[in-house]
Amino acid sequence: MHYRPMTIEDYDAAVALWLSTEGVRLRDADSCEGIDKYLKRNPGLSFVAEQQGKVVGTIMAGHDGHRGFVQHLAVAAACRKQGIGSELVSRCMNALKEEGIQKSHLMLLVDNEVGKRFWKRLGWEFRTDIELHSFILSGGPSA
Repeated sequence: MHYRPMTIEDYDAAVALWLSTEGVRLRDADSCEGIDKYLKRNPGLSFVAEQQGKVVGTIMAGHDGHRGFVQHLAVAAACRKQGIGSELVSRCMNALKEEGIQKSHLMLLVDNEVGKRFWKRLGWEFRTDIELHSFILSGGPSA
């Protein structure tokens, strides 16, 4: 398995993987332009896993200077249970730590039971003391 930082050249392969992965929901911000902007704003924090030249895993991360945010962890169904997801998370956490980030968050769809078990196994804690609220500045509900 080969791991490397994600680039915009990975976009088509990443979207294909995300669309085939339960628990990953794409929004307007996940357009090629949106992902390119995200990667440029957060260089070296998102990663892909490649097997024989094919993208079989992704993870994206960024930060606001205080907290890290992780999203779009996906591993091809045929490649799961090989430690790829855990390795991608580890690479993101190490990169965020190098940026001085001490705490990170992620959002899971309420019905993503597989994701909940995965993140719990890695030591992530479900928060009951906060709620997520969103405000759409432009665009529709898929912004």
